Amino acid sequence: MNGAQILLATLTRNGVEVCFANPGTSEMPVVAGLDEVPGMRCVLGLFEGVVTGAADGYARMADRPAATLLHLGPGLANGLANLHNARRAHSPVVNVIGDHPGYHRRHDPPLACDIEAVARPFSQWVRTSPAADSLAADAAAAVAAARTPPGQVASLIVPADAAWTPLTADPSPVTAVPPAPAPVPGAAVDAAARMLRSGETAALLLGPQATREAPLELAGQIAAVTGARLYAPTHTARITRGAGRVPVRRVPYPVDQAVAAFGDMQNIILVGAPPPVAFFAYPGKPSRLSGPGARVHELARADQDVPGALAALRDALGAGGAVPERAGLRLPARPAGALTPGKIGAALAASLPENAVVIDESITTGRSFLADTAGSRPHDWILATGGSIGYALPCATGAAVACPDRTIVVLESDGSGMYTPQALWTQAREQLSVLTLVFANRRYQILRDELSNAGVTAAGPAARALTDIGNPAIDWVALARALGAEAFRAATADELARCIDAGLAVGGPAVIEVTL
Repeated sequence: MNGAQILLATLTRNGVEVCFANPGTSEMPVVAGLDEVPGMRCVLGLFEGVVTGAADGYARMADRPAATLLHLGPGLANGLANLHNARRAHSPVVNVIGDHPGYHRRHDPPLACDIEAVARPFSQWVRTSPAADSLAADAAAAVAAARTPPGQVASLIVPADAAWTPLTADPSPVTAVPPAPAPVPGAAVDAAARMLRSGETAALLLGPQATREAPLELAGQIAAVTGARLYAPTHTARITRGAGRVPVRRVPYPVDQAVAAFGDMQNIILVGAPPPVAFFAYPGKPSRLSGPGARVHELARADQDVPGALAALRDALGAGGAVPERAGLRLPARPAGALTPGKIGAALAASLPENAVVIDESITTGRSFLADTAGSRPHDWILATGGSIGYALPCATGAAVACPDRTIVVLESDGSGMYTPQALWTQAREQLSVLTLVFANRRYQILRDELSNAGVTAAGPAARALTDIGNPAIDWVALARALGAEAFRAATADELARCIDAGLAVGGPAVIEVTL
């Protein structure tokens, strides 16, 4: 057994059974090991941003890490944007990054770089394994780091000679031992209970550990007896929602709307979430979204037992018998006529299959989609967490691998989609059930809005040209078919409803270009 084989054996021993890969020469021992070590499903991506984004989507739905296989520093660099999103989502990810042997690296070959320095800003754990005999322990440590609450990105750098060299030590996989989430101090629970009993206005800002069905029930019981509002951050990892689920508001993206949402809040209680801040700085607008007199209290950090903290707070308030508000089933009639964001939202609300997973990167077109689908059949909703665009198609790929029995629906803007369209090829290769709606307005509308937000009242032709992606127009139907997906085009609400039905019936990847 060599180093690559014990690496794979240790990963699979510890529940890492999927590897999203874009390997190169230095990773060939690991590639060869896939035929020698059973239990690892390897999924090829044609770009490293697809690989890392897929690992993020897999983790968000499976609640366990996948591995990535990346080629040296430049390969890692190609995947960093979606590792940024994964890190912000608290997604457990194990990156395996090949490197040159030390004896070769000292000659400065073309692909050589400081991989640890590249990985560190986007990883919570980084290590270079020095030899084959170290790989079992190092792989187990990487898995334990990835599974450290609330979830981390772990990057293990594997020099090629460590991978190809036969073992001299015990060839047994090592078991990872991740730590348990830390308990929340009773004083934090008592302080939150006092705030909620005070009669003052209050909001619970729920992080990603608190927006799943069970903790949302607890938060809903707390809200039922205190009148507290439930919010999720603008960009949150996963929300369980739809008919029968406790509804939670999303903090608005525009600063003025977000400030207004918290304007009358005297108390903001953080439940595994950071304090609410603006996504960007703007002239004359605040960074903090809470009012100047608001008290901000941290009930639980993200690395603590967030569901346990909510249960303790519910019990402290005597809310165990409370019945939370739940969304009712409200399926609108299929819309007709000219397309508008509202009609798109209605078509989605009427069509989402039960237990669907929605990956939302609709940017400006989809500002109302969460509200539009509040009464849809039960589903999960995933949002970008770090703001790096081009995440939705890869994230959907990983989510589909994690949940082969669920339909994945992607809401994608045309500009963001062009960052990682290669994900469609992987979806076709793996025959994943993913329906993607691309909102083709032929421009970066978010940038046109941001020009105004930044105080630019009269953008000139050069500035506006940098927000225009319609010259030449991108043909998403042709692009999707070239990458192996079925494709449709909808220019009216009637056509969109029919295309959604057709796309859901494909059984593999399908794309609808929604022309706006």
